[in-house]
Amino acid sequence: MDESGKIKLAHGSGGALMHELISELIVARLSNPILSRLDDAADISDIIASAGEGDRLAFTTDSYVVQPLFFPGGDIGKLSVCGTVNDLAMKGARPAYLTLGLVLEEGLPVDDLVRILDSIARTCDAAGVSVAAGDTKVVERGGIGGVIINTAGIGLIAAGTNVSGDRARPGDTVIISGTIGDHETAILVAREGLRLEQIIESDCAPLGGITAAVLSACPDVHVMRDPTRGGLGTTLNEIASRSGVRITIDESALPLDQRVRSVCDILGFDPIYMANEGKMIVVAPASSSDAVLDAMKSDPLGRNAAVIGAVSEGGGVRLRTVIGGERPVVMLEGVQLPRIC
Repeated sequence: MDESGKIKLAHGSGGALMHELISELIVARLSNPILSRLDDAADISDIIASAGEGDRLAFTTDSYVVQPLFFPGGDIGKLSVCGTVNDLAMKGARPAYLTLGLVLEEGLPVDDLVRILDSIARTCDAAGVSVAAGDTKVVERGGIGGVIINTAGIGLIAAGTNVSGDRARPGDTVIISGTIGDHETAILVAREGLRLEQIIESDCAPLGGITAAVLSACPDVHVMRDPTRGGLGTTLNEIASRSGVRITIDESALPLDQRVRSVCDILGFDPIYMANEGKMIVVAPASSSDAVLDAMKSDPLGRNAAVIGAVSEGGGVRLRTVIGGERPVVMLEGVQLPRIC
């Protein structure tokens, strides 16, 4: 690489510097038989060949603009992999392949890019996915905060699995796999340079393992969603609206890290709208709630799992407060904190 240790516009020119960047930094860290061919398109026909009768494909895409690029518990590279594989997992799919699009800002330290790529490689290994194709662009200095990452993912949904945000039914139970608001609070603390006695870490993690455990324990799960932007409150409103039901949750049942609660109280944020990047909401028949809860708790990512509410006839989302009253939980309006994922 160039002795300056910085990304230059020439790294996106298609010439020698770009080929050096791709071969020595990117492919060297993410190498696999498909990516290493460096073809214009990836042949991933093996996922079709492995599908059984009734299996289906799932496909998703997302872009990541988090600031700061590195934060306690993760970084933009880890986030980009987790966000995409988790979207696949929430459809009940086993993630298989990702694409990786990197938009790099002129002047980005090469060491930072190396850290991000190494993190992507580690997270792909943990999630059991491979990067099959990618693209790199370099833009002029100023405006994008160093790096923007776009990913797309493809996975396989097993026959008989049918989870969707429109399948919540009256009588269902609502379960969450752990504490709410961890990711956005970690970003807030890191961005503002707040000094705390204990570090708050993002919960950023791939959820394929815990999702598989839940589906094995309860194949008739109705809904699985990860409460990212807009947090628990907004995600539940999306489910209630699409399913045409009312969801009522108990404030006393919500798992919440005391450090997250304290930061939100001090700064005036509502943790019910703070994003996670490593938690899942499950809506399942009440008869299966114990099985789902046990499956979650058997995974390290679900040790704080809890039943938080129920589905009934009606519409909207309600919060039963600790003093016994109820209040509406509306969809988040505006943005509590921008550029969190």
